[in-house]
Amino acid sequence: MTDKIIYELHANVCKALGHPTRIEIIDTLQNKEMSFGELLKKIGGAKSNLSQHLSSMTSKGILFQRKEGLRVYYKLSSKKVSTACQIMLEVLMENLKKQNEILKKM
Repeated sequence: MTDKIIYELHANVCKALGHPTRIEIIDTLQNKEMSFGELLKKIGGAKSNLSQHLSSMTSKGILFQRKEGLRVYYKLSSKKVSTACQIMLEVLMENLKKQNEILKKM
């Protein structure tokens, strides 16, 4: 595979993380598996909206899905997904702190 293809695939995974609900799903699932119903109760919103987010994240390899009877369960495909989101949150918090310090000096 060429670097360009890897960059495109990488960008597609990053795009799949580019929505607040998806970040919340990752945060909610970081240490456990949950059914669709449990996720809907925890996160809220419309069933169809949550279903679309979960489907996209599953197709991009961010989540694993398994069926047990009529229930569908989701979990992170890797703890590294949660770690990556945590690192980005730390970057955000550092930037906010720097901006706050700049504002205090003004």
